[in-house]
Amino acid sequence: MHTLNRIAATLVFGVIALTSLSSQAEEARYNQVALRAEVGQEVAHDRMFVTLYSEAQDRDPGKLAAAMTQTLNQAVERARRVKDVKVSLGSRHSYPVYEDEGKKISAWRERAEVRLESADFAPLAQLSADLLGELKMAEMSFAVADETRQKSEDALIKEAVAAFKARAQLATEALGGKGYKLVSLNLNSGGFQPVQPMRAMAMDSGSFSKSAPAQQIEAGSSKVSMAADGVIEVQMP
Repeated sequence: MHTLNRIAATLVFGVIALTSLSSQAEEARYNQVALRAEVGQEVAHDRMFVTLYSEAQDRDPGKLAAAMTQTLNQAVERARRVKDVKVSLGSRHSYPVYEDEGKKISAWRERAEVRLESADFAPLAQLSADLLGELKMAEMSFAVADETRQKSEDALIKEAVAAFKARAQLATEALGGKGYKLVSLNLNSGGFQPVQPMRAMAMDSGSFSKSAPAQQIEAGSSKVSMAADGVIEVQMP
């Protein structure tokens, strides 16, 4: 009997303790306000990307593939000679061309890409113009390098926190509080707005000479943002 009484007393004490903790938790949430502050800045694009391509057709798929490989090799070799330009091969695929309502293969067509990237816009623009003697323009776009993005986000952290503190003070004064305590704070980068690529119309290689002038570059910018989301507890007088 005494044992049962002790167990019952323990259970009652446990319920009282849980009720007390629950009550404290509710009190801790009293006068809490969720706030958000966001800051941002324009960051100049410092990376340039160019995608060139070659497209050809031949009845002999082997001859077509060999000619395409030669064209790509020449373009890659030429691009490698330009300082600070990163060159890589993009997609390459071939497909049959049918005639007689799709009953017979009349030829094969192949398309392959060369991708160029650089932080030095002028040499890349000139290289792209030079290569348009053998290749065609698929796309030109600009973006912000990872290192630049990281530095921009780091610089915005202090601004975001300062903006949050200013807003917290305004909320406290509006509620008639004498001060506030910071309950939680999360800092989140909004990233960069999507960059719309600058596209060029496909033109015949004969439309360009090997001494084609380089295009004037206006790289533009993107906006990076930092948001401070948090909760404060207003202390009332």
